Amino acid sequence: MNDDDIAQARLANQRLTATTFTTAAEVVGWLVAVQAQEYAGAKAALGLRAHGLDDAAVERAFNAGEILRTHVLRPTWHFVTPADIRWLLALTAPRVHQTNGSMYRRLELDEATLRRCGDVITGALQGGRALTRNQLRDELERAGIATPGGPDRDGQRLAYIVMWAELEGLIASGPRLGKQFSYRLLDERAPAGEPFDRDAALAELARRYVASHGPATAADLANWSGLTLTDARRGIAAAQPALLHEEVDGQTLWFADAPLPPRSPSPTAYLLSIYDETTIGYKDRSAIVSADDGARLGTMGNALQNVIVLDGRIVGTWRRTLGKDTLGVELNPFRGLSERERAAVAAAGERLAEFFGLAGD
Repeated sequence: MNDDDIAQARLANQRLTATTFTTAAEVVGWLVAVQAQEYAGAKAALGLRAHGLDDAAVERAFNAGEILRTHVLRPTWHFVTPADIRWLLALTAPRVHQTNGSMYRRLELDEATLRRCGDVITGALQGGRALTRNQLRDELERAGIATPGGPDRDGQRLAYIVMWAELEGLIASGPRLGKQFSYRLLDERAPAGEPFDRDAALAELARRYVASHGPATAADLANWSGLTLTDARRGIAAAQPALLHEEVDGQTLWFADAPLPPRSPSPTAYLLSIYDETTIGYKDRSAIVSADDGARLGTMGNALQNVIVLDGRIVGTWRRTLGKDTLGVELNPFRGLSERERAAVAAAGERLAEFFGLAGD
């Protein structure tokens, strides 16, 4: 395998080049978890991987609890399915708590305070109630818990209280209330699973990550999952013999099926969020972006929101502009694009507009 082979195989295994999925839950279940702090881009990522799935359908699935949005794997939101949320939290939440430890201390959130917050939040959500973050803040304030307060300067205390409650498996996303996100008790959104077996969970995570994201290394799995490299290797070893591997440039690449699945016609373009699983799912991105272009992306900071992917390689960035009934796409390619490549990018823009129920501009 060379870099082009790896990039093309990842597109196929992530179900971008071909798919049989028709629902948001099928896509999320296949990918295990889908980074979702940038909500519109995360919804579009699901639409690209399923037939006939538009923005309205993803919203319905989200509001119905067919997919949930919570903090898991790393200190950010992900879409997960109700069937997977509990074992994923049990496996990865301890590491996220460890990462958050310095912030808990800075915000004066010791274990007793956090447990008290959890009691207030779960009490407020009893009986199937769905509350926004601001409504949870009001409940905490009424209980005498400052949010913000003490060392807090910008609302972080509330954010970390709510994240802690998510990581503890107390709450998860509820339906949207207007344009606002809400929270509900996890017990009312996802059934209790089997008793947690850490070794079995590591094997399950490794098997499904490699199937949906491979070819990938153990370091890629560790980076994506938030677990240690030791745990990633342990999971891969436990998933044997379901996984295959090949040595490429001194690295062991793991995959679950033929390393070179059928390719999409060239040129094929995708307009993706920078948080799409094609980019965020790997530690080593050399197969999808050149060293020079990767360095250019690294200098963009918060201005980097979306990338142009052409035949599996990042070739530029783009910006979305929404009109009343149109979706505009402003392109910033890193190199000149041929007429056929521009047509492919335009087709990707049309697909994105169709997902949101808008006309392309």
